[in-house]
Amino acid sequence: MAARIYRPAKTAMQSGKAKAETWTLEYEPELPRKVEPLMGYTSSRDMKSQIRLTFETREEAIAYAQKNGIAYTLQEPKESRRRVISYSENFRFDRKQPWTH
Repeated sequence: MAARIYRPAKTAMQSGKAKAETWTLEYEPELPRKVEPLMGYTSSRDMKSQIRLTFETREEAIAYAQKNGIAYTLQEPKESRRRVISYSENFRFDRKQPWTH
């Protein structure tokens, strides 16, 4: 019974960070998934794969795992390397590439 503690990435559908600030504890699969031959559905008998707990901080998630005797792996979030620029940067007179339609 192992778990993974991580902070999910922000969704690509919106620009906000609504659910990306919380930490998530998710169990690792204990049994492999199987493909049902008739319909092609993917299923598993592992009920713990449906459990996803969210916490406000990393320390709360770690404390919960230690209190309940859950082995865990901690995945640190990757910092984004995106450069934040304003809209007016597109129209600067000293641009390296000319702006055209």
